[in-house]
Amino acid sequence: MKHLVQKLLKTHPNIGFSIARLTLGLVILPHGSQKLLGLFGGYGYEATIDFFTTQMGLPSFVSFSIIMIEFFGAISLILGLFSRFWAFALTGMFMGIIYTTQLEHGFFMNWFGNQAGEGYEYSLLIIGLALTIINNGSGKWSLDNVISKKQ
Repeated sequence: MKHLVQKLLKTHPNIGFSIARLTLGLVILPHGSQKLLGLFGGYGYEATIDFFTTQMGLPSFVSFSIIMIEFFGAISLILGLFSRFWAFALTGMFMGIIYTTQLEHGFFMNWFGNQAGEGYEYSLLIIGLALTIINNGSGKWSLDNVISKKQ
């Protein structure tokens, strides 16, 4: 178990990887805050769960996981704590988003409101940043870096 935790925390002490991680966390956190807390014009936890399960037909566990990944995962990414795990979770989540809701609308986002839904270009950017973190770790400015140095 200790070996697994060490592997999760190991990171390349590069500032660029910290920038990728912080960018990903800061972009995702407002979305998680909308879903969990109702901030930034969001509907909050109960309404979001209801929408995901009744309108979108997602299982309760998946709905709950989306909210937790977007909120607590984003905070953990900002802090640089277990970033590989959270980046992996975001990669899976956004692959699911592409497959279930965006693929049919093509590549481009719906900037002008002339599509029935959003394309997947934003999701690809999220996945690209997440894959960078999965591959390289949290970077120099991270709790993962501090903890791994102490072990």
